[in-house]
Order: sequence, then C-alpha cells, then structure tokens
Amino acid sequence: MRALTVTPGEKDSLLLRGIPEPPASQGPVLVESLAVGLCGTDTEIIAAEYGEAPPGQDYLVLGHENLGRVREAPDGSGLAEGDLVVGVVRRPDPEPCKACAAEEWDMCLNGKYTEHGIKGLDGFARERWRANPDAMVKLDPGLEDVGVLLEPTTIVAKAWEQIGRIGQRAFFDPHVAVVTGAGPVGLLAALLAVLQGLEVHVFDVVQDGPKPDLVRDLGATYHSESLPDSGLKPDVLVECTGVTSVVLDALRCRAQDAVTCLTGVSGTGKQTGVDVGALNREAVLMNGVVFGSVNANRRHYDAGAKALAAADKDWLRRLISRRVPLEKFAEAFEHRTDDVKVVLDLQTAGDAGTRHS
Repeated sequence: MRALTVTPGEKDSLLLRGIPEPPASQGPVLVESLAVGLCGTDTEIIAAEYGEAPPGQDYLVLGHENLGRVREAPDGSGLAEGDLVVGVVRRPDPEPCKACAAEEWDMCLNGKYTEHGIKGLDGFARERWRANPDAMVKLDPGLEDVGVLLEPTTIVAKAWEQIGRIGQRAFFDPHVAVVTGAGPVGLLAALLAVLQGLEVHVFDVVQDGPKPDLVRDLGATYHSESLPDSGLKPDVLVECTGVTSVVLDALRCRAQDAVTCLTGVSGTGKQTGVDVGALNREAVLMNGVVFGSVNANRRHYDAGAKALAAADKDWLRRLISRRVPLEKFAEAFEHRTDDVKVVLDLQTAGDAGTRHS
C-alpha cells in the first residue's frame, strides 16, 4: 500500500512509497484512511527538526491529523464496518507514569509517550492502518467532509477545558475572549468560544483573503491591528501563533483576574527585551494566570467531536481550503497565501516512488 514517509534526521526526505500492510499485532480494527490534515508539525519533521521512526524501521509514515473508515472490527468493540473514526495521536508510555496510568497521556511525566506520525509510531498518511478500539474515536456520519479537523479541535478543546478549571479557583464570569492567530487552530479556538456564548475577537495580520470572512461569519470580530492598539482587555485569551511579539502582547493586555492560555510553539534563538519585573508585577496585582497547553487526551477528542457536531458544517468546510490527492503531495506543501487548512485526500489512485525535495 502507499504511504507518505520521511527519513528522520534527513532533511527533505519526503517520499511516497509502498510499505507492507499493517500487521494484525497493531490492533484488531482495520481502518481505511480517507484524509490527513497538514500542519506546521509536519513541515518541521520534513525539515528534520525532529521526528522519530518506529523501533527497527528507518522511515516514519507522516500524518497525525486524520480521518478514516472502519473496514474490519471485532464483535463487542463498539465499532462496525463503515463507521467514521479518527485515530488518537498520542499513546501512553509503557511504564506507565502516573499521568499516563490515569489516562492523562497529554500530561506525560517522563516523555516516553509515542505519537503517530511524530514520535515512534507511524502516522496516518497511509492507505490503511490498524489499532485497538480504545485508540480511536467514532464520529457522527455527518462529519465525513470535516472530521479531519478533529485533531486540531482537540487542542483547543483541552485549552478551553483547562481555562474553565483554572477559572474555578475563584469567582469567574468571563465575557470577552481574544484569540490571537486566525490559522486553523485559532479559528477552531474561536469557534469553541462562540459556542460558549462569549464575545469573541480574533487577531491576525492579514486584511483580505478567507480568514476575516471566516471570523465574521462565525459571529466574532476580526482585527488586523495589534492587541494593544485595539484597547481590548479580555477576560480570556488563547494565543495560537507562537510569535514572540504577539505572545508578549497576550501577556500584557488582559483584564483583572484574566486567564491566558498559550498554545503556539515559539521559535528559539532570538532575544527580545522584556521587563520581567513589570510582567510579574502586573500578573501578581491582577491575579492573572498564564499557562501552556499542548496535545490532548481521550476526553478532549470526545469534546472536540461534540463541538464539531454542533458547529455549522458549511463554515467548517470553508476551513479546508485545499484537498490534494496523495500522489500530488508536493503541491500540498506549497505555501499559498489563501490557504487555511490543506488536506491530503487518500482516496485517489496513484503510483508510489515519487520523491519531493
């Protein structure tokens, strides 16, 4: 079968190749891949910034955002042929640590977890894969066109869950939410905020293209100016860019008792002048909370699936700006200014053996 692979540690090694069928030892449920979403993580793995092949294998199948259809499932599994499913990306470490033992593998304490398409497990950019029933989430059939958005939705489902939990430390009655970044994660963060009835403001640098309209059609307000220039003091802020200057704005422009969640991963090596004393003073005197959030566990997948089922499907479809056949994978990694989310379509026929460099 065909699979999109990289050789970890080798830059620009992206290759569409033939690989063996998944062995039964990987799980009793056989899934046919429908689509794989692409994100910055995939680009960084292709650039050899990280990525780890499964033990005894010199390549890694790419792809962690996924959607598939069950082709075989044992009786009593809760799954049946034809069910729409998404594979859970992170799997708990084998010890397990106390967090993984509590099914909180997104909070793994020893770093021995594995992740499909990223760390020690093949990803989903292959025509078929196997897993145990508890390693996948069943979706509403009506999400076939947009179910590939579930994995990025889990990231912000976790963020909003944690915001709510932190808010319970004391009186918490948020009204105004700010999301920085109108990429897929930012737009999905805004969606979940709108579903909670919050007044939502989304900040990005572009002034045209699909993003401003997507924000407005969601019922939120789009801003192309900076957060400080807007004068807003949000009760909740979800930072989704990782851009240092934007992160600093998110730390500085907050209401009393505000909660700020950082989901964007910043680059390193650049120094920025920051008055740490001023940041500390403001956080202390305003009872502020800043926390980071990454990955998701099973309940966040369930929450994300519920949010997608409640959302406007036409709006969700507009997040997917391009669907590229697997055999034309090189086109999927071309940067286009009007892209929001690019998805690989694994349901088209093609030949293996094509390299992208």
